[in-house]
Amino acid sequence: MAPSLSLVAYMALARRAPRDRIDFDIDRPDGELIWAHVSSLPRAAAILQLFHRLELLRPGIRFLLTTSPGLSRPDHLKRCVIWQQIPEESVPAIHRFLDHWRPDLCLWTSGHLRPAAIELTARSNVPLYLVDAEAAALEEARFRWLPDMSRGILRRFRKIMASDAAAAQRLRRIGLSSDAVLAIGALQEGRAALNCDEATRDALAATLAGRPVWLAAMVQHDEIDIVSQAHRSAMRFAHRQLLILVPDDETKGPQIARELRARGWTVAEWSQGDYPEETTQILLADTRGEMGLWYRLSPITFMGSSLLSGHGGRDPYEPGALGSAILYGPNVSRYLPGYSRFSAAGAARIVRDADTLASAVTQLSAPDQAAAMAHAAWEVSSSGAEVTDAVIEMIQDELDLREAS
Repeated sequence: MAPSLSLVAYMALARRAPRDRIDFDIDRPDGELIWAHVSSLPRAAAILQLFHRLELLRPGIRFLLTTSPGLSRPDHLKRCVIWQQIPEESVPAIHRFLDHWRPDLCLWTSGHLRPAAIELTARSNVPLYLVDAEAAALEEARFRWLPDMSRGILRRFRKIMASDAAAAQRLRRIGLSSDAVLAIGALQEGRAALNCDEATRDALAATLAGRPVWLAAMVQHDEIDIVSQAHRSAMRFAHRQLLILVPDDETKGPQIARELRARGWTVAEWSQGDYPEETTQILLADTRGEMGLWYRLSPITFMGSSLLSGHGGRDPYEPGALGSAILYGPNVSRYLPGYSRFSAAGAARIVRDADTLASAVTQLSAPDQAAAMAHAAWEVSSSGAEVTDAVIEMIQDELDLREAS
């Protein structure tokens, strides 16, 4: 195949020395290493979920996640995932990157292409796959002055998985063969259900039987007064209602307990081994690693760190995966696409202050109301599973083939 003249010109420009030296904090881990590049935090979340499932299937596999310049470090990075920003479009920088990491396979998401990185990766005999290709991303203005470059770069991918029919059609118009393009749908963010100790869940469920329960998760210290005011208002309509309060900083548990008791609340401290009694009004869940337990116990979850600015909200997929109706404040910039998906599906509702939070909790205390939102939340969290399955199968086949050769 004759090389793209535009790509040749682009690579000539990319041979300049990098402006910033690229450094690596750790060595390449032993064993299989999958590299994935993402251009947005929602796609990072989707890829991280895919990584989690692959780790279960291939123990010992490791992952490298790169993000576009300007993106912050993604949340929920496990020890098996290494993160760094992708190197600039400079041949020396990319060579240094590839020589250090030596990936066994590369996943590229969305279609926001970086020609030098893709070209040099292909030349290094690293299998390249483009997933979640979008029509809008394939219309980037920067390709207009090099009209054949996108075709040349896209042909470097062994398979391209289009997010919809429009993207698949655009790829075929560019000149890619039908065999190389699969229209399988969008790779969407999801979340595997968090684990919990089932014996503890059963014991608490029996203790709380018949009591309405709601959860305020990852609450900032400055939000506690708003949440407690909402709880007091909600208790006027359901006097046995219990609030499970999870502070964002669990080390402040003793201080929070003192403050709540000073305001007249009856508090059980989970970190101290307390179980809620009939008279307990707030269960202060001031431990880490037990969110799966609290999401299971409560049909309603208010996601904290969202009422006041400066925190950006917390991940809505965690309660959604366990079928909890979701409430959230207006400051969720870090997870805005996720909240938008849940809201559009009728699985999440925005609140702005103590009054609107109390009103939402009271309304959702009706079992049919909470159940409808909870079911919608679960559907959003589990949607896209077929696409993830297809990508995982493709990766498994490629790695098995390389291992056998």
